[in-house]
Amino acid sequence: MPSVERSQELIKSLFESVINMDEDAARVISNAILNEGVDAYSAITRGLTAAMEKVGVLYANHEYFVPELLLCSDALYASLEILKPHVKIDTSAFRKKIILGTVEGDIHDIGKNLVKIMFEAAGWEVYDLGNDVRISRFVEEQKRVKADLVGLSALMSTSMLAIPKIIELLRAEDKGVMVMAGGAPLNRDIAAKYGANGYAANAGEAVQEALRLLEAKSK
Repeated sequence: MPSVERSQELIKSLFESVINMDEDAARVISNAILNEGVDAYSAITRGLTAAMEKVGVLYANHEYFVPELLLCSDALYASLEILKPHVKIDTSAFRKKIILGTVEGDIHDIGKNLVKIMFEAAGWEVYDLGNDVRISRFVEEQKRVKADLVGLSALMSTSMLAIPKIIELLRAEDKGVMVMAGGAPLNRDIAAKYGANGYAANAGEAVQEALRLLEAKSK
């Protein structure tokens, strides 16, 4: 087993490889973590998840933009591919679940995909329905997986009109379902008017907003 100092050094290096968008370094460090006996789960949570949280802040502050966020996610996934098979505990029983999709009539999905990256990095179980998702599909998936949260994305003023319809159908099945909405034509007031519990202006804010909603629900 490596010393505490060496473990911290490797995890810090993994953190920095994601921040620095260095996919090759992420792979090398991930292999070193395994070879030296550092716990894979700790490396994921303290290295990768913490890094993507930092990337989310940089993105929200307009220091990083979509290209940087995608390159950071490439480094994240390169490391996860190596580390995840070696996670020693089963986290599936207590992982939070979210359903994501871009609503019917809208084929834009880069924003939704960025949100997906942030939730996966934060350890959520993500059910991605893709884009141009028919209204009833959200309801069917929620009945199947009973997610903690449903995330709706719309990038056009015409397609966002599907959001209140989706929320109405979701609530008809489950009055307590939590829904978060986002996308270029939306703001917090419009999302609330449509019946959403929460709103995220960008991928960097999405996970924190989701956690805030679940905390409020639990009180």
